[in-house]
Amino acid sequence: MSLKLKQIYIVDDDESVCRALKLLMMTYGFAVETFSCAKNFFSTVSNGMPGCLILDIHMSGINGWEAKKRLIESGSDRPVIIITAEKDDGLHERALNAGAVGFLQKPFNDQQLVDLINLAH
Repeated sequence: MSLKLKQIYIVDDDESVCRALKLLMMTYGFAVETFSCAKNFFSTVSNGMPGCLILDIHMSGINGWEAKKRLIESGSDRPVIIITAEKDDGLHERALNAGAVGFLQKPFNDQQLVDLINLAH
């Protein structure tokens, strides 16, 4: 019997963050794909493909807010966890109001992220 892994997509323009999160998520048993920009994510992953999206806010090109808006406009119900290094108390509320299932400021606790992913799936 094969066990299907939960799919995680990570979109962050910081390659070291993508690499670290991918390794972390794989240790928890998730299948992981990383993307350096939202444009690459949208051109690769269709709405019908299952999985949770970990999305950075500040990226060149399509930023995280624009990417989240694009997901909503496309009819996607993909769960999104927004992450950022920016220290702004209002971002958490803004992320939840935008429909994210969670929000974390970098650096964050590994278990917090895993708990959010499990909640989202």
